[in-house]
Amino acid sequence: MANVRLATFNVNSLKARLPIVERFLRAPNAPDVICFQETKCQDADFPADFFADLGYRASFKGMKSYNGVAIVSKSAPDDVSFGFGDGEDIEQDLARLAAARFAGLDVVCTYVPQGKSVELPDFIYKLRFFERLRYLFERRYEPSGLLLWTGDINVVPTDIDVTHPENKRDHVCVCQDVRDALERVLSWGFVDAFRKLRPDPGEFTFWDYRVKNALEKNIGWRIDHLFTTAPLAERCRDVYVARELRAMERPSDHTALVGLFDI
Repeated sequence: MANVRLATFNVNSLKARLPIVERFLRAPNAPDVICFQETKCQDADFPADFFADLGYRASFKGMKSYNGVAIVSKSAPDDVSFGFGDGEDIEQDLARLAAARFAGLDVVCTYVPQGKSVELPDFIYKLRFFERLRYLFERRYEPSGLLLWTGDINVVPTDIDVTHPENKRDHVCVCQDVRDALERVLSWGFVDAFRKLRPDPGEFTFWDYRVKNALEKNIGWRIDHLFTTAPLAERCRDVYVARELRAMERPSDHTALVGLFDI
């Protein structure tokens, strides 16, 4: 059994964040597996050689200018797939969901739609995305296995996960409908690894560009998550936000979230 670091990071344009990603992956505590969202590059433009030079293998699916997911790892995965495989997949589904298996550990990386507004079809698509996720977990996995569901989930699970929740009751990441949709997926057999080890408020993964000095004032949202099955949660030794990446030059509006596991 070895210590394994598993991470998620919405980079909001991978090419724009390569200096930040390089610092992250060259650090002594660099992740063994990192899931990226919102890479915003077509497959032909994905910087696979950049990761290879750092000792990582990359599995990815992208689109021009929007979406894009990747699972980057020090060891080659045994299997990789994209999309739900449920007969409903459209182009953006393939660029929003990646799954990989590593010698008994399964990793599902999602970039859940933000939803824009509760009055728009985008929000219906978001709710349907969660329904399809529940079906995917029922179809492919077992709660007794070692499974990590991670990524930019675009849901604030509880009021302590966002600054001033009283002002955001109708927001597409906070409203009760989307919290209920998330809970239906979690009830399949997931544990919020972050909350298991860090029950106190005030830690976030996203600080809006549009809010002046959001990072300095810690006006944030916890919308990036590490959800694990119970057996994997028992192996979790630490979970932490890599807040320093958000403070670097030209950062993403998100930062990385990292979990340390005995696997």
